[in-house]
Amino acid sequence: MSSLPVVYINLSKDVERRERMTTQLAEMGLAGSRLPAVWWADLPETEQQRYFCSPQSHGRYFKPLSNGEKGCYASHLLAWQQLIDSDSSALVVFEDDVRLLPTLPQALEAIEALPANGRWDMIKLYGRAQEKIANQAPLGPDSLQLISYQRVPSFAAGYVISRAGAKKMLETRIPFDRPVDVDIRFWFENGLHVFGVYPSVIALDDTSEVSSIWAQKEAPMSLLQKIRKFKMKLALNWGNLLTKAPHVSDVLRR
Repeated sequence: MSSLPVVYINLSKDVERRERMTTQLAEMGLAGSRLPAVWWADLPETEQQRYFCSPQSHGRYFKPLSNGEKGCYASHLLAWQQLIDSDSSALVVFEDDVRLLPTLPQALEAIEALPANGRWDMIKLYGRAQEKIANQAPLGPDSLQLISYQRVPSFAAGYVISRAGAKKMLETRIPFDRPVDVDIRFWFENGLHVFGVYPSVIALDDTSEVSSIWAQKEAPMSLLQKIRKFKMKLALNWGNLLTKAPHVSDVLRR
């Protein structure tokens, strides 16, 4: 069984989600702990200004960030800082709207057993059914694969982050100006080496369809926002094209 520390991000008001995550982790034999999620409106203004760069956001993201998106990002920052403040080599981070699949414990054992060569920063535990894979190799004795992406997918629902990865994110993403999963997709900006487990070892729970941190209905995008989104996609595609993605063989090499 993996000895990697596990945290799940959870708002104080979301008792049902907390109970469900506690039950799932116990059934998997994983000793997880709750990381209290940040409710953005409760942060002092000085903390909000330290975490979030509003003027820069207008140029790098296509629409204003909601308080929920800001609080979500700040919660992940707290998780990464928790890792840096510990003696652990890596940390497993979940949001509280995930369903843990039976293959998760094996995946975590295999990740913990990877060579200590510092060549991975983040390994995503959730992805699409048909992922755009750049290269892959067996991960552990089962049918799981360690993959490198053609383009890193969205979602920060579950991942393992190394100390080096946490340091990169903390040093380059405070203040942040985009949602956390979007910043991870721009891995080439700060050299974040992102890999994944395929097929996914967690799934999005039904509760993920109803966000507990921001409104479900959004206003239609303006023409300016559509232009900004197009420019952001161009920047994402261009960055992926110009920057060589990490190869799984680098991670597996001792």
